[in-house]
Amino acid sequence: MTVRIFGFPGRYVQGAGALGVLGETAAHFGCSHAALIADPIVAEAVQRAEASLSEAGLQVSRLDSPPECTVAAADALRAQADGADLVVGFGGGKTIDLSKAVSAGRACRLIIAPSIASNDSPTSRLIVFYDDTHKLSHVELLDRNPDAVLVDTTVVAAAPKRFLAAGIGDAFSKRYEVAQAISAGGKNFFGTPSLRTALVLAEAAHAVLLEHGRAAMAAAHQGAVNEELELVVEAAVLLSGLAFESGGLSIAHALLRGLTALPQCSGSLHGEMVAYGTLVQIAAEERSKSELAEMGGFLSDVSLPVSLPELAHGAVGANEREMVAELTLAAPYIGNFDRPLDAKRILSAMDTVDEWAEGR
Repeated sequence: MTVRIFGFPGRYVQGAGALGVLGETAAHFGCSHAALIADPIVAEAVQRAEASLSEAGLQVSRLDSPPECTVAAADALRAQADGADLVVGFGGGKTIDLSKAVSAGRACRLIIAPSIASNDSPTSRLIVFYDDTHKLSHVELLDRNPDAVLVDTTVVAAAPKRFLAAGIGDAFSKRYEVAQAISAGGKNFFGTPSLRTALVLAEAAHAVLLEHGRAAMAAAHQGAVNEELELVVEAAVLLSGLAFESGGLSIAHALLRGLTALPQCSGSLHGEMVAYGTLVQIAAEERSKSELAEMGGFLSDVSLPVSLPELAHGAVGANEREMVAELTLAAPYIGNFDRPLDAKRILSAMDTVDEWAEGR
């Protein structure tokens, strides 16, 4: 008998002013002492989060999030959070991962409140660790998904627009990656085959992004929260997060193993690398040139890189490109593809994308 597992956070809250119900959400879980791990860059919004928790009667220990999610940084924060029965992670991807790491192995609740919609990690059990040079080190898993995910879209709209574009890039890949994971008989992040629901959500996210992504970016440029922005944030955080964890990943994310090893990409966001990786996957699947042009055109319209030189801010040498391809083959989900893969095929797909981008 084959079992299939699909994971969800305990609760998902999204909307303008959602930080106002953070304390209520924490109190619902019976918590009394919150370790609020927050990115210092969003100080004003952090004050609102702290006030909401305090008004609900919780003791709050506010901890500043370090700039990188390393094992050492997580251990240091865990020591500072001793005695808390709730961890609240409020910030970007590194803060979210560190908050998950602090909660790991502790009998406490976990609430994730992303300050940006730059990737789909908030709903998942994954903790992505890096080394001090920003090279991806390894991935660990929580025993369960976060108890709640709370997304205040006024905070998201006020953030630099590059982050929302990155969130679109990260979510955009899931239609292709989940489909390949299923086609290849791969496993999801629960170690089981995926339920068809994951692909349904991935396709829904993709459709929302194509229809509303440009308008959402325009709204974000004005700092406005409208229906298009709400729909795109939901697709980028909730739909994409559920789809990847319970569906599986493929080339678009495997490529990160190589891209993060390039010094030229050290300043690139996760979703920016995934956007390029999605186009490489489209080429590796030998889809039509018209589809590559359509998808690449959309990603370019929302200010995402669509070639390796764009991503690396300059030319990348042949030896470095070969290194990217070789490291990509070491990713654990590279087998989620319906035909054999080797460095030559990956390099050929990279060349196809870069040639298209140069000839636009």
